[in-house]
Amino acid sequence: MKQETYLPGVDEEQFAQVLDFLRAHEDAGRGRPDVPCFLSGTHPGDRVELPVELYRVLRQVVQALQDGLAVSVVPVTQTVTTQQAAELLGVSRPTVIRLLDEGRLPYEKIGSHRRIELRDLLTYRDERRAAQYAVLDATAVDEDDDLDDALRRMRAARQEIAMRRRGQAD
Repeated sequence: MKQETYLPGVDEEQFAQVLDFLRAHEDAGRGRPDVPCFLSGTHPGDRVELPVELYRVLRQVVQALQDGLAVSVVPVTQTVTTQQAAELLGVSRPTVIRLLDEGRLPYEKIGSHRRIELRDLLTYRDERRAAQYAVLDATAVDEDDDLDDALRRMRAARQEIAMRRRGQAD
């Protein structure tokens, strides 16, 4: 397999039709369809069920092309190096190594090289994002908030984060 980049076509109406079709099915089911979607051929009965993961890929690709963006498909292995993990997380390689050494990310050592399962890395990234958003919510200030009360909440949130970090370091 090779990396391939796809550009939006000149006939954006086709993308719009596919996107409208996908949206209509999502709206009917209040989200991603529970009912399977199918790819069909030109002959009656010539169809195959579309797995949910492939549906998600199709949905994202169609949306990007409809928005006038190019889409690259890059096959990747199921394990990544520490450098690839750092790039995916947006941190330095030493930070990834620290996460591995602290046991916050599982890995396998092959010779002197560490390999991280992509699934574990993506799970860690999602959990980290969720924690970051929770902190942002905890420190959010509304127009109606009392300034002193908002400052107390922010201090409490910072203290809680510091306690969690100390707990993970122990």
